[in-house]
Amino acid sequence: MERLSWLPILTWLPQYNLKWLKMDVLAGLTVGLTTVPQALAYADVAGLPVQFGLYSAFMGGFIYMLLGTSKDVTLGPTAIMSLLCFSVVGGEPHRAVLLSLLCGLIQATMGLLRLGFLLDFISYPVIKGFTCAAAITIGFGQVKNILGLRGVPSQFVLEFYYTFAKIPEARVGDVVLGLVCLTFLITLTVMKRTLPEDNAPTISRVARKLIWTVATMRNALVVIGASVVSFSWETYGYDVFTITGKTAQGLPPFTPPPTSDTTANGTNVTFGEMVEDFGGGLAVIPFMGLLESIAIAKAFGSQNGYRIVANQELLAIGLTNIMGSFVSAYPVTGSFGRTAVNSQTGVCTPAGGIITSAVVLLSLAFLMPAFYYIPKASLAAVIICAVAPMADYKVVMKMWKIYKRDLLPFGVTFFVSFWEVQYGIIAGIAVSGALLLYNTARPKIKIFDNDTLVLELRGEVSFPASDYLSNFIHTNALPASSPRSVVLDCHHVSGIDYTVVNELSDLLRQFKLQGVRLVFARLEPSVLKVLLAADVKGLRYTDSVEEALQESQNLHSD
Repeated sequence: MERLSWLPILTWLPQYNLKWLKMDVLAGLTVGLTTVPQALAYADVAGLPVQFGLYSAFMGGFIYMLLGTSKDVTLGPTAIMSLLCFSVVGGEPHRAVLLSLLCGLIQATMGLLRLGFLLDFISYPVIKGFTCAAAITIGFGQVKNILGLRGVPSQFVLEFYYTFAKIPEARVGDVVLGLVCLTFLITLTVMKRTLPEDNAPTISRVARKLIWTVATMRNALVVIGASVVSFSWETYGYDVFTITGKTAQGLPPFTPPPTSDTTANGTNVTFGEMVEDFGGGLAVIPFMGLLESIAIAKAFGSQNGYRIVANQELLAIGLTNIMGSFVSAYPVTGSFGRTAVNSQTGVCTPAGGIITSAVVLLSLAFLMPAFYYIPKASLAAVIICAVAPMADYKVVMKMWKIYKRDLLPFGVTFFVSFWEVQYGIIAGIAVSGALLLYNTARPKIKIFDNDTLVLELRGEVSFPASDYLSNFIHTNALPASSPRSVVLDCHHVSGIDYTVVNELSDLLRQFKLQGVRLVFARLEPSVLKVLLAADVKGLRYTDSVEEALQESQNLHSD
């Protein structure tokens, strides 16, 4: 049983059959044709040569087949991870590869130590704030490629300014091609989204399947079509489009990732200096990669009726990044778009990832010379359409209606991310943590104001709340003029700690000095056990609030 938990492939491989094989091959081919153009485009977001996108796109299929617990998830380069990678390594290939190794080691260690629960501390508002900012940053960052502009800085504020300042320098060919590609992609996306059900009388099953297939392959069709147009103009000697240019050919060598680097002026950079330069990104990227992939796996597991094992997913992603660093990959994670295609095509097992990886490897082996002619405007159109759904403006209204305080970590993450994306996440987590601690330090107390004050506590009361609780009771029950007895209804209190016990002991002494009582009602067994073990002097407790009210009035028994 232990072997099955560490190698999930053993749970489905014995039942593998021809029907599953057919569906996995179909899904793998479909996802592969989606992966290749996206990988090329995301490498540009990471500031790396386009071949690095493909280098990062094939290892996940092999590793995840062995270790993954979701049949649908596909690992590879994504828009968010590419943006984070660029923000940390600034488009330097050697550092991007080393970053993949270090991220993988952190992720795999978390999986082995069963530390997946740490991801629970990254709140939903932080995630949405980051993804919305990332969508705007990535999408706007591609406008310069649509316009064919050069010399535009990558920092968002400067990029925003210089993109508009350089509009007069826009190349007509890139603008026309980019807009045509965007129109084509948006049209097919809308057609796919509005397709009627299989049994709808308005469209035949064959026509529906054809539209779905073309719409699913839209990225590949756009890149191929644009490349043919670009090649035609280049053949006749016209420099109309900004093209990808020369790329490395063939498969990447299998070598250990670099542990040192050399700057443009010949200065040697040691391993320690490289790690130091990564800064907070070395904490943010592994966590965001895990969070993105596990969220996707859980969503599709719920949709398709199976459960995933979070810690096993950490191990799978971690080993993918570790092994990927040996083939010049940068950090990867699960892709929502490609996972959706995988699921919709009917994949049956993680073996579909092998076919996807094979498509990527074949592209590297035989198609790299053709990538020379890919116009950057077409890749920009692919990226813009891929990240546009991430800008979920409706979530702001939902937070406003449900819990307005969530807008604070959302807003901090969103705005700081335009400065530095990893700092945006860190700032958002810090604000969320502060709000969480504030709620812990300020437990809800319901007041029933009679001759005897009844205070109803809710939730666990721990040391951050001890001083607030003591002051609250003292202020409301022990004013200098007219002190009153208090019944503390602890029915909803699930636990207390040593600091709280000390504060309660001190309160009991103060109540006795004032000639009034503090009586505990409806104590949970675990809380009563702690109070009795602490030998709290003057402790009085009852099974009901009514009994506590009577007890508080029997001062003669003192």
